[in-house]
Amino acid sequence: MAVTRVELELGDRTLAIETGKMAKQADGAVTVQYGETVVLGTVVTAGPRGDGTDFFPLTVDYRERFAAAGKFPGGFLKREGRPTTREILTARLTDRPIRPMFPKGYNDEIQVMANVLAVDPEHDPDVHAIIGASAALMIAASIPFQGPLAAVRVGKVDGQLVIFPTLEQTAEGTLDLIVAGNLESVLMMEGFAKQMPEDEMLEAILFAQTHIVTICELQMQLVAELGVEKVPYEEPGENPLIGSMKSDGFQRLKTAMQSTVKAERHEQTKALKDELLEKHFPDDAEESADGATRGDFKEAFHDLEQLVVRDLILNDKIRMDGRSMGDLREISCSVDLLPRVHGSAVFTRGETQSICTITLGTPRDTQRIDGPVEEYEKRFMLDYNFPPYSVGECRMIRGPGRREIGHGALAERSVASILPDAETFPYTIRAISDITESNGSSSMASVCSTTLGLMAAGVPILQPVAGISIGVIADPDGRFELLTDILGDEDHFGDMDFKIAGSQIGITGIQLDLKIKGIDREIIEQTLAVAKEARKQILRSMLAELSG
Repeated sequence: MAVTRVELELGDRTLAIETGKMAKQADGAVTVQYGETVVLGTVVTAGPRGDGTDFFPLTVDYRERFAAAGKFPGGFLKREGRPTTREILTARLTDRPIRPMFPKGYNDEIQVMANVLAVDPEHDPDVHAIIGASAALMIAASIPFQGPLAAVRVGKVDGQLVIFPTLEQTAEGTLDLIVAGNLESVLMMEGFAKQMPEDEMLEAILFAQTHIVTICELQMQLVAELGVEKVPYEEPGENPLIGSMKSDGFQRLKTAMQSTVKAERHEQTKALKDELLEKHFPDDAEESADGATRGDFKEAFHDLEQLVVRDLILNDKIRMDGRSMGDLREISCSVDLLPRVHGSAVFTRGETQSICTITLGTPRDTQRIDGPVEEYEKRFMLDYNFPPYSVGECRMIRGPGRREIGHGALAERSVASILPDAETFPYTIRAISDITESNGSSSMASVCSTTLGLMAAGVPILQPVAGISIGVIADPDGRFELLTDILGDEDHFGDMDFKIAGSQIGITGIQLDLKIKGIDREIIEQTLAVAKEARKQILRSMLAELSG
C-alpha cells in the first residue's frame, strides 16, 4: 500500500493526514500531524458479535506516552499503567461525536484507538485524536461510517478568536472550546470560559464550524485519492412487532408515562410491558405467533416508548411530568447541614439531588499533575460520585468509572474560573459531590451544590455559578421543541443533552451531546438564550437560601 498524504494550512501550522505507512493490518489507520504533535488513529471491526447484542459495541481508547515528549514518567514506576484522568476524558471526547454517525441497527463491534506518538509543548493532541478517528473510519471500507467529521479547538486572546491556540494562549485567554461537527452542523461541544456572554460563545462556535468544514473536505480528499468504496449497508427492516404494539399499547403507554414521579412512571410502564409480553409470548414462549423473538419485543417496546415521548412533546406540547417546555422543576437548597466539615450544601432540583462537602487545605495539599503535555499543580479538585442507590439500583462499586470522571471534570472546570487566585485565597480546595438522587443532569446539580458549599465555607468566589441541561426533540420536517431541565427519560429518548453552566454575567462551562447527526445555528442560539434564563432562576433560588 502506497503512502498517501493530504494537508492544509490551518492557523499558523500545517495539518497533515497520512495513511499507508503504519498499522496496515487495521481496517483503517492514519496519522494526524499538526506542528510537531503526531497522533496515530486506528479502527478495527470484529464484525457482528453473534450473541444477540442489542446495543452498538463501540469502544474508544486514547493513550499518551511520556516518551512522546521525550520524558520519563515520574515516581518509581517507569512504565505507563491504567488510563489517566486526562486519557479517559479525551477518549470520551472522541467517542461522543462519532457514535451518532453510524446507521440505525448497526451493531458490529468496533474499536477505535488513538495513540500519541509525538507531542510538542504548544499543541494539545486531544482534538487531533478526534480527526484521526474520523479519518480512519472514513477509509475503512467495511464500516458504514456516515462521516466525515472533524474537531477544532478555539481560544480567545486579547478579544480575538484563535484556531488551534497554543497551550500558553489557552491559559492566558478567556476561552478554551472544543467543537466537533460535520459538513452541515455541530455534533459535539465542550468548553470553558471566564464568564463569557452568550453572543460571544455563539460567535466562537460558528467560527469553529467554518474550520471544521475545511478539515472534513480534507478527509474527503484523502478518501478520493485512495479510491475507497464503502461496502453497502442495508438498515434492518421494520420490527415485526411494532405495528401490533402501537395499536395495542400506544395510548395506554402514553397514559402510563405521564406522572410527576419517576418511580410511578417506570412501575406503570413495566406493568404494561409485562402484559404485552405475555400476550405475544404466552407461557414463556421463545417466539411469537408471527415468528418474532423476545429481542424483537424488547426493541419494539423501546421504540414505542420513544414514539410516545416524542408525540407528547411535539404534538401534545406537554412533558411526562406535566411541565411545559420551559419550566424548571421545584428547587430547594440548604447549607451547613453537616458538622466538622469546612463547608457543606445540598441542592435538590426535582428528583435530582447533590450533597457537596468542601475541604480546605494548605498549599502542601495541592495535587501534582505530571503528564507528557503539561506539568502543573492543581489547587482545586472536584470529585463526583454516583452511587447505585441514587437511581434505586444494586450493583458493584469498583471505583470511579468514565462517566463519573467526565461529570466531575465538567463540574470542576465550570466552577474553577470563579475561584479567587492564590494570592487572595492561598488555600487548596477539594469539593466532593455525592449524588444521592438522580433523574436528569446531576453534573449541573453538582455545579450548584459546589457553589453553595464554597460560599458556606467562606471562599470569596468572584460570582456564584449554576448549571442547567437543555434537551431537544426534533423531527425530519424541521420541527423541534427545547426542553428546559430535562428528565432522565427525556435525555434517553430525546436527541440532545446540552449542559450550560455560568454566572449572571456569562458562561463558564458548556457541553453538548447528541444522538442525531448535528444541530444548526437556530437550535444553538435558542438553547443558549433559554439556558441563560433558567440559570438566572436557579441562582435566585440559591442566593435566597444564603440570604435567608
